[in-house]
Amino acid sequence: MNKALLSLAIGGFGIGLTEFVIMGILPDVANAFSVSIPTAGHFISAYALGVVVGAPILTGFASKWNSNKALIGLMIWFTVFNTLSAFATGYYSFLTLRFLAALPHGAFFGIGAVVAGKLANKGKEAQGIAIMFSGLTIANLLGVPLGTYLGKHYNWSISFLMVGVVGVLTVIGLKFWMPSITTSSDGTFKSEFKVFKRLELWLIILLTTIGTGGFFAWYSYIAPLITDVAEYSSSIVPYAMVIAGLGMVIGNFIGAKLTEKFSLLTTVTLVLFTMVFCLILNTYLAHNKILVLLMTFLIGAVSFAISTPIQMLIIKSAKGSERLGSSLNQSAFNIGNASGAYFAGLPIAMGYGFTSADWVGAAMAACGIVIAFTISMLRKNKTKKEAIINIK
Repeated sequence: MNKALLSLAIGGFGIGLTEFVIMGILPDVANAFSVSIPTAGHFISAYALGVVVGAPILTGFASKWNSNKALIGLMIWFTVFNTLSAFATGYYSFLTLRFLAALPHGAFFGIGAVVAGKLANKGKEAQGIAIMFSGLTIANLLGVPLGTYLGKHYNWSISFLMVGVVGVLTVIGLKFWMPSITTSSDGTFKSEFKVFKRLELWLIILLTTIGTGGFFAWYSYIAPLITDVAEYSSSIVPYAMVIAGLGMVIGNFIGAKLTEKFSLLTTVTLVLFTMVFCLILNTYLAHNKILVLLMTFLIGAVSFAISTPIQMLIIKSAKGSERLGSSLNQSAFNIGNASGAYFAGLPIAMGYGFTSADWVGAAMAACGIVIAFTISMLRKNKTKKEAIINIK
């Protein structure tokens, strides 16, 4: 079981590396392709769009496969196109390859989360899912800073060659360590998509999209925030990424622990409240060289405390189509990635400075809170109606 979870964590490491390293080397990639930083932000959006498109489609097509075969196939695709990304020759070729490399991302994490929950001991499903997501957080702690350092001091393409190597290791791990896991789905493409009829599921997807978009609004522009606002040299950016990554690692397991003390929806709401507070506070503290690094740690921790509880929330809501529901949540994360980067880039492009991204992020997280309250009210109304029917 530990080796199987480790193979998922290695895959999460590769996914985290390719998704987030671009943010640390964004100015370098922009220079390489002779575009502005806001335009280079399109590479972030292209990857996010690929996740959104690929998650439901590839999960649906993989419905007839057992989980280990599906995960291996998805990781092979991921490895090939991330490796090719290192050899992109211009803006449009890199944009296309980022999209193609992202297609299996959501399906891998979605199916992997369901598998991780099944591999864990009863009552410890959150810990199993957190172990898988730990690969992503460790990527932010170690892989992204290393990729950022190599990208800045040598060539940006090295970062994507690293992803290819991790992808190969993941395929090997899945091949030899991952057992065959059955699912509760009846294994047909049509049955998987019955989940779309559930209103609560759509609200959770919207919650993930808008709420986690607050994190991406901040993280997408962390490099210029450190250099232009805090006035550090660019050599400090990799170390700032390490600090953010450390926060993510700790926050990931804090979120899993919180799910054992509170309900999933309560945990998500508490985390979003804290995110709003931290992002607003950061707009006032980002000019201070010491405090900006402290806030980098805190925001990283708070943002990733939501990963496990919100993933479990949608898995439970998508009963009978858990793999697809779980994958859809990864689509939602990456719509949040794209929208966060896009909306935060608008005030920056208008000259309001890089701290304006934090205000955008706080507003998105606050909208997530409203949606969480809406889900809570709908559940209460549903419970009351069921109680009245039982009485009658």
